[in-house]
Amino acid sequence: MVKPKDIPVCDVVCVHAETVETLQPTVRSIIGAGEVVALLADDTRFRVLYALSQSELCVCDVAAIIESTTAVASYHLRLLYRAGLAKYRRKGKLVYYDLADPGIRPLLDAALAYLRQRGAPEPR
Repeated sequence: MVKPKDIPVCDVVCVHAETVETLQPTVRSIIGAGEVVALLADDTRFRVLYALSQSELCVCDVAAIIESTTAVASYHLRLLYRAGLAKYRRKGKLVYYDLADPGIRPLLDAALAYLRQRGAPEPR
């Protein structure tokens, strides 16, 4: 584990004004990204979102895919729904979930590509 004193920092204060002025407006406008990333930080929710990125799934399918109970799957789906990352529809006695916005697929793919690049085991 890296101790805080082992992390390199500048020995002098030197602000690169042009770089700061270029980046600061965009960085200041980033609101809500932490909440999305926090949801994705949980492996189970990431797996659920990845599965939904591949197919619309009923709660029972999600539970089987993540090898959990329907209660656990439902809990994670509810969090993703409340965050606006998943949507659902009822069909008779079944509830099907899907991505609320397919635009999140590239983020999921990028995270998986990054893990593979770092040598993480391939998904089963």
